[in-house]
Amino acid sequence: MPFLTLVFWVHTFFEEDDVTVTVNSDRYCAILQNFFQPQLGEIFNDQDGADNVWFQQDGATAHSSRRSLSLQKEMFPGHVISLRGDIGWLPRSPDFTPCDFFLWGYLNAKVYEQRPVTLEPLKEVIRQEVAAITPEMTLKVMDNYRQRLYQCINIQGCHLSDVLFKTR
Repeated sequence: MPFLTLVFWVHTFFEEDDVTVTVNSDRYCAILQNFFQPQLGEIFNDQDGADNVWFQQDGATAHSSRRSLSLQKEMFPGHVISLRGDIGWLPRSPDFTPCDFFLWGYLNAKVYEQRPVTLEPLKEVIRQEVAAITPEMTLKVMDNYRQRLYQCINIQGCHLSDVLFKTR
């Protein structure tokens, strides 16, 4: 059965009064409610499509607070893959987290090619590089992700012997 994998690369900087601030539970919940949920509403015009969405994230404190987990479980009933979510997520499994496996390393390499020296140019380069990630690149990342999941299933959860890279 085919399935659709949606990946949102959010390139929002958390700022208040033009000052960069730390992501906390309140700010994280606000982005889920004010950005992510409306985006899902645009993609899935009917509730049935949204019912098939799985929400995966890492175990960052803002992501796993009681308030944010409660909101996630309300938005994605039975479909939260996270520390203390509906389906527990291994805390040290970067091979199975597309952002850890692909995005952060890719962005780091692309951003620092341009050597920004102050915060504003850094933010602008990050925005440009995130915007340059094509749907085709995202599909390749998710295909590779799926292959790693199947490999893990086939070896019954043992460590992956190598990381699968596709060159096409």
